[in-house]
Amino acid sequence: MLSKESLSFLKKLEKNNNREWFKTHKKTYESDIKIPFESFITTLIEKVSDFDPLIDLPAKKAIFRIYRDTRFSKDKTPYKTHISAAFAPNGRKNPNDPGYYFHLETGRLMIGGGAYFIDKIGLQTLREFIDNDIKRFQKIINQKKFVDCFGGIQGEANKRIPKEFKPAFEQEPLIANKQFYFMVDLPASTVFEKDGLKTILKYYKAAYPVNNYLREAFSHIEE
Repeated sequence: MLSKESLSFLKKLEKNNNREWFKTHKKTYESDIKIPFESFITTLIEKVSDFDPLIDLPAKKAIFRIYRDTRFSKDKTPYKTHISAAFAPNGRKNPNDPGYYFHLETGRLMIGGGAYFIDKIGLQTLREFIDNDIKRFQKIINQKKFVDCFGGIQGEANKRIPKEFKPAFEQEPLIANKQFYFMVDLPASTVFEKDGLKTILKYYKAAYPVNNYLREAFSHIEE
């Protein structure tokens, strides 16, 4: 499982983000990061599937590679200085597939989920679903456990919204959002605490009703 050595490696990588250093320390990366992280995410997925049965995938399909895509970035450092994973019913590549997110770096642990990359059809369908029963949407996102854990739904909003949704916007401004995600920052040390896994699962359990609502909405997308 993950240990303080995992954070130690990431901290060293921040100062030595180059291929030569990484090649020299590849075995340390595998022993302190790759293998324990895969084991951790495997356990996390198993625990999440207890209350969200649709989450059933191997850790390798959830974990993001440590290698950065530098093709369109001014930052040409080759490696990420964090480890992360996203697990949803259909993996992490379907834009309309709400799930859970885990991100660990030397300074913080990020726990979240929801729908971040929503395509045009998915967004229209979600807005129609919310518009059809605004009170139900508000009841879901205002549940005490969810608000206590995440504060609420986040995401960038459109400056202009289709006219058919303007009446709904007066009742619920979130209908203008292009993203419907939630995120919280915790101390990185949370992962290594005795009840660390239990704490993380508390957040995911609070997120489940929102994810389930979003999935129900996207299920109305016409093939």
